[in-house]
Amino acid sequence: MKVTASDRCQLKGWESRLMSADEAAELIQDGMIVGMSGFTRAGEAKDVPLALARRAQRDPLKISLMTGASLGNDIDRHLTEAGVLARRMPFQVDATLRAAINRGEVMFIDQHLSETVEQLRNKQLGHIDVAVIEACAITEDGGIVPTASVGNSASFAILADRVIVEINLNTPEALIGLHDIYIPQMRPSRQPIPVTDAGSRIGTPHIAIDSDKIAAIVLTEGQDSPSTVGVPNEDTRRIARHLIDFFEHEVEVGRLPPSLMPLQAGIGTMANAVLNGLLDGPFENLTMYSEVLQDSTFNLLDSGRMTFASGSSITLSEECGKRVWSHLADYRDRIVLRPQEMSNHPGIVRRLGIIAINTALEADIYGNVNSTHVNGTKMMNGIGGSGDFARNGHLSIFITKSTAKNGALSSLVPFVSHVDHNEHDVDILVTEHGLADLRGLAPRERAGVIIEHCADPLYRPALREYFSEACQRGGHTPHCLEKALAWHIAAEKEGSMLSLTRGD
Repeated sequence: MKVTASDRCQLKGWESRLMSADEAAELIQDGMIVGMSGFTRAGEAKDVPLALARRAQRDPLKISLMTGASLGNDIDRHLTEAGVLARRMPFQVDATLRAAINRGEVMFIDQHLSETVEQLRNKQLGHIDVAVIEACAITEDGGIVPTASVGNSASFAILADRVIVEINLNTPEALIGLHDIYIPQMRPSRQPIPVTDAGSRIGTPHIAIDSDKIAAIVLTEGQDSPSTVGVPNEDTRRIARHLIDFFEHEVEVGRLPPSLMPLQAGIGTMANAVLNGLLDGPFENLTMYSEVLQDSTFNLLDSGRMTFASGSSITLSEECGKRVWSHLADYRDRIVLRPQEMSNHPGIVRRLGIIAINTALEADIYGNVNSTHVNGTKMMNGIGGSGDFARNGHLSIFITKSTAKNGALSSLVPFVSHVDHNEHDVDILVTEHGLADLRGLAPRERAGVIIEHCADPLYRPALREYFSEACQRGGHTPHCLEKALAWHIAAEKEGSMLSLTRGD
């Protein structure tokens, strides 16, 4: 039976606010700050942003756009090509937008994902003029039921002057009741947030706002973009095996329980493959307290290895999505979606003792990690939530392949070209070659462990030589700065670091 608008919208008199996407887009004016739903290509408003892009091609305007994280359906690309974006935060993954950011045409604020609405709430980032939120339903008192993500949607809707709601009639009814919307009190009298395990429910199943703020209701039927995770390969399987061996040892010596601690994993092929590796491990009754519930999460739930998963969005490949979305009701007692300031809250991360697994672009011999900038200057995607978990987790693990561009670049370098996570926030570093346990090690000890366990054999001699010369010069964290930069200069000028392995 086809779902109708009346099935999903219980707000009295909602029909008087019904608009086309083009009409609703007229509510957004030049210079406004706009908050849009969407987190890792899930739950973004799908029609109004595209209508805004079409309008801007006729009548140029610019806005500052805030979201939860990345948007799907090429929305960032369309907005960039239409010249709509003056400022963008806090995360993105779009190639067209990325290029505009690196040309200096769009001002991009790369931010820890837990911080955006906290700063908004405390009036540090301006005021949201309009929020554009995708919804599964609207309750009779105007409560907004999100779709596949919560992200920053709740706070955007609460803080905005006006709210445009896109009711997506193509979303499963089983989403209703899946969310747990909790907004912390204002500082300095904030009470402790009562999340005590991954399955804690402390809020409401919808976003409670003054229904008078709903200025437009737009009916849509669009799909979320599927994730683009690749299949595990030999390198990612080896990384997973190193981590499983490490976890087994931690359990054996009593540093972890047999069910480990709640897991967090960044988005993407590598982290997804590593979590899938736990299917072959001995661990039972696993839980997850993360940002994104991806294919590996549902594979672990289906296998019985994982008992509960908390996130802020569901982002699935096309194949996994066919399995999950048609049977979402079967997962309702095992998953929950929260605002990202809850999924990424540093206090909760520390309280629960999260095992954080995130991906590095590059790391150096002392354990500093670059997650965002190619050659120290060109933005890739953003820091996302990795910093929220890395600094506060029980274990902070970073994974990366030891080389890039078919071996032309080493991902392990003397000194990273940009620091997102300093050595104080990195406990474990893993590549396909091995695992470096950095806990309790001084910088000189870290260097030896990282070089011998994680670096590619092709680059190990050059890294050993660098470290030896640096030690001769002395210092607590020895460096030869001119030679450290030579690795990045070679990458920039030659597109390769191979000359350093030959002593050129």
